[in-house]
Amino acid sequence: MAIPTPVNGQITDAVTQANISVLAQSPAMAISTISQAMAQSMAILFANSVAQQQQGAIAAQAATMSELAGD
Repeated sequence: MAIPTPVNGQITDAVTQANISVLAQSPAMAISTISQAMAQSMAILFANSVAQQQQGAIAAQAATMSELAGD
C-alpha cells in the first residue's frame, strides 16, 4: 500500500482482491450469457421450422383430400 490509512491493510487487500476477482470473471460471464442467448435463439428457430413443416404437410394433405373428393 502506498498511502498509510487507519484501516488494517489486510482488510483493504481483501476488498481489492474481491473487486479484482469480480472484474476477472466478467468476460466469462458475458460469453456464457451470449452463448446461452444464442442457444435459445437457435432452439426457437428450429421449433418454428418444425411448426412450418407441419403446417405445410397439413395444407398438402387438405389439398389432396379436396382433389380426391372432387371439390
